[in-house]
Amino acid sequence: MPENHQIAVEFRDVTFSRNHRPLVSHLNFSIRQGEALVLLGRSGSGKTTTMKLINHLFTPTTGEVLFDGIPTTQWDEIKLRRRIGYVIQETGLFPHFTVERNVGLVPTLEGWKPKQIKTRVYELLHLVGLAPEQFAGRYPHELSGGQRQRVGVARALAADPPVLLMDEPFGALDPITRLEIQQEFRRLQQDLGKTVVFVTHDIQEAFVLASRIGLMYGGELVVLGTKDEFMRSQHPESLAFLECLHSLQDNL
Repeated sequence: MPENHQIAVEFRDVTFSRNHRPLVSHLNFSIRQGEALVLLGRSGSGKTTTMKLINHLFTPTTGEVLFDGIPTTQWDEIKLRRRIGYVIQETGLFPHFTVERNVGLVPTLEGWKPKQIKTRVYELLHLVGLAPEQFAGRYPHELSGGQRQRVGVARALAADPPVLLMDEPFGALDPITRLEIQQEFRRLQQDLGKTVVFVTHDIQEAFVLASRIGLMYGGELVVLGTKDEFMRSQHPESLAFLECLHSLQDNL
């Protein structure tokens, strides 16, 4: 199989600057189809900026980001974003839409038939652990934080996008719900074979979800590898994150 068919997203020497100050610098890496890449780093390290370069919310100042082998600048932005599911911490659900309408939003915009949309919505609610008979007619304010987050994931998956971007989506949840939804999401990602890029500052979350971890520091990608490779890294920032992990475990 040609190599480009195995690569979902590629960064080629990408720098993005604001007011002449680089927020990310010289990013060179590829994201393989079907992998879960976790971008790990402290606040301000460039994680979310890197993610927003993928769905062309930001345009590289220099270099290029390729999605499906085509630079993001050559894509029709709407078509590009409909091929990329996007989940954020606050889920961004429309408060005046029912769960069913929220999840069915992109298929509706894509012109799917109503019966087809309903089937897809019910299938996805089952998939994320929300019984459609119970939840389809509810509004976001009638749900718990964990339930809203599940609806956000279902909505992002609705039109079956090949790539899913997730920006600290579980950050606002209580620890028990968070662990449950992390494990469920990992199972879901593996079952569906989706390419996922996941942003977090939580190393435990990175270790639960990642097939590879990309460590951001000062706008640069300083470590990229599997969990085992990350644990062997001698970069001061990876050592600092591992120290956090060990001290958490030691305090249990």
